Amino acid sequence: MSIFSRDDAQTATATGATVSPELAALTGDYTIDPAHSTIGFVARHAMVTNVKGSFQDFTGTLQLDGTDPSRSTASIDVVMDSISTGNADRDGHLKSADFFKADEFPAMTFRSTKAEALGGDDYRITGDLTILGTTRPLAIDLEFNGAAKDPFGNERVGFEGKAEILRSEWGLTWNAALETGGVLVSDKIKLNFDISAIRNA
Repeated sequence: MSIFSRDDAQTATATGATVSPELAALTGDYTIDPAHSTIGFVARHAMVTNVKGSFQDFTGTLQLDGTDPSRSTASIDVVMDSISTGNADRDGHLKSADFFKADEFPAMTFRSTKAEALGGDDYRITGDLTILGTTRPLAIDLEFNGAAKDPFGNERVGFEGKAEILRSEWGLTWNAALETGGVLVSDKIKLNFDISAIRNA
């Protein structure tokens, strides 16, 4: 069952298209649960290995429309001071003026502008990603992992997502040359999302 795709064998909508009743039942407003969600990234370091990190403090909302999936939206706000790579010195450098300038630009934001089905449970969310005051489009490929009611009565939906950016396009240009050639930090950054969201009461 996919959030953003229709099942032609199910119930009809007012426009004559058809949707799954299970899909339609997911329509509503949701809040991302940060305790069970992860927003992470991977950067190539010294041309030989990957460094992984994540953001520990973020909020977000989803508006799902099961009868007209293209009207669904997503919004995420990330606190840049919460960046964590498992190394305090590296985290401090990332928060500094060389990278995210966390004191001057305390948040990274994403606001969706488009949702499209890719088939099955796969779809794509496109939106505006703002870092260091620069806003550029970002497309996130997502897989809908399903919906469930947890033991505490919360109605949840789950997603996994991935995207790639060139950090230089957002003004993140700091680097250092290696004696053997290449640079210390890759321009390409991989973004990873594991999202659990709870339906609002």
